[in-house]
Amino acid sequence: MKTESIVKINLPNKKMKRLTGILLLLCLALAAVSCKGSGEERSHVLKIYNWADYIDEDVLAEFPDWYKQQTGEDIRLVYQVFDINEIMLTKIERGHEDFDVVCPSEYIIERMLKKDLLLPIDRNFDKTPDYLPNISPYIRRELNKTSQPGRTTTDYAVPYMWGTAGILYNRSFITPDEAGSWHCLWNSKNKGKLLMKDSYRDAYGTAIIYAHARQLADSTVTVEQLMNDNSPEAIALAEKYLKALKPNISGWEADFGKEMMTKNKTWLNLTWSGDAVWAIDEAEAVGVDLAYEVPREGSNIWYDGWVIPKYARNPKAASYFINYLCQPEIALRNMDAIGYVSAVATPEIMEAKRDTSIETRSDLSYFFGEGMGADSLQINPVQYPDRKIVERCAMIRDFGDRTELVLEMWSRVKGDNLNTGIVLLIFSVFGALFVWLVYGKIRKYRQKQRHRRRRKGRPAI
Repeated sequence: MKTESIVKINLPNKKMKRLTGILLLLCLALAAVSCKGSGEERSHVLKIYNWADYIDEDVLAEFPDWYKQQTGEDIRLVYQVFDINEIMLTKIERGHEDFDVVCPSEYIIERMLKKDLLLPIDRNFDKTPDYLPNISPYIRRELNKTSQPGRTTTDYAVPYMWGTAGILYNRSFITPDEAGSWHCLWNSKNKGKLLMKDSYRDAYGTAIIYAHARQLADSTVTVEQLMNDNSPEAIALAEKYLKALKPNISGWEADFGKEMMTKNKTWLNLTWSGDAVWAIDEAEAVGVDLAYEVPREGSNIWYDGWVIPKYARNPKAASYFINYLCQPEIALRNMDAIGYVSAVATPEIMEAKRDTSIETRSDLSYFFGEGMGADSLQINPVQYPDRKIVERCAMIRDFGDRTELVLEMWSRVKGDNLNTGIVLLIFSVFGALFVWLVYGKIRKYRQKQRHRRRRKGRPAI
């Protein structure tokens, strides 16, 4: 039988595509089951492991035809998604999954390099052009900071998307000046109105930066130094500040924060720039005025990239897939679909993203290159931060052996989320329940004793 070229597992959940996606998922899952055990060669299957909502579905669906045009070979896609870097890494480490291409964040790429879990990307594409040089030199330089002895990161990873961590806020309740400082997260007037990304790294970086706001203003320390300080003292300080923040937190979120903001349920969200773009667009349609700021104290810049795991069984198709995504027209379609910013930096991208309706101008020469007219661009500043913003931000490196300590801190912060009154109430309820159960046992015991005495007192017949 003829099978579908894509099998999706855990399809992303965007609004209009969600309904059709469910039906598509069912059909493709049935196709996958029907083909199992059919003797299909693994060289004709490409297994992709990616974040949810992180690629245009049509771009994905068109790859098999493109691959056939380039190589003359058929390919079927098996597509799965994850929502936590560490879950993805655990599967790769165990070697129980033979994913061909995955999309981790920069610190996980660094960890995978340390653990020798990656294959180099083969750039011998035969007659197909090599599109990998389309990646911004700035992004390549930043990602190469994670290189290991004998292993240059960009030989093993190709940047995909990048962005900042900042504050998505409702302009009806928060002013741009307030959102321009991390202080607004700790401001008591915002009690119960803050959503936090359930991301220990972003939370850690934010807390450490805010704790040293004065030193940063005096230029006695840098954002990069602070966010990559994982000493016991720094971890303790982050814990102190994050616990002080908790009265303002209405919830920890992985993906629903942007939707809560569009529904006017909360008015502050520590989030990523791509989610902010999606939320701002959605909110505008329903009359909610949202905006995004990277606080003046500084923040982190993150990078995601495609890699080929050590246990991949189709590295050829994986390399072609990565190359396919580096084409300007493909990068634009992905950006339009997901809201995040591609690492591809070509004149086509710059012209396509230019927006003359935007009054402010941004210096993007660091990203697109000098001499391209990128030093004064009318462009979405949420997607493409100005040079000055980038200069006050930095990348958070892998915490290494200290990761466990930071995770333990994060668990304490999230787990201690009950105030004293609620704790006392819970103990009171359980105490009352315990007393009631004990009383019931004693009552039954006394009843049995009385019953036995009555039986013994009866005359024999």
